[in-house]
Amino acid sequence: MRAYGTDTLIGQIVSTMQGSTETTFYVLAVYFGSVGITRSRHALAAGLTADAVGAIAAVFFCKLLLG
Repeated sequence: MRAYGTDTLIGQIVSTMQGSTETTFYVLAVYFGSVGITRSRHALAAGLTADAVGAIAAVFFCKLLLG
C-alpha cells in the first residue's frame, strides 16, 4: 500500500483478495476446534481452493469494474 497507494488498481485488488480469503484458517481452528472435528483434510482442501478462486475472481472483477 505504501508503494502503490490505496486508490490504485493494485491496492484495490489486494484489498479485495484480503477480504475474500482471510477466514479459512480461522474457521478451521476456531469452529472445528470448538465442535471437536479432528479430520479436517477435505475442509482444508476446499477452503484453499475457495481462496484460490477468490483471488482469481478478485483480479478479474476489479479489472472489469475498476480497470
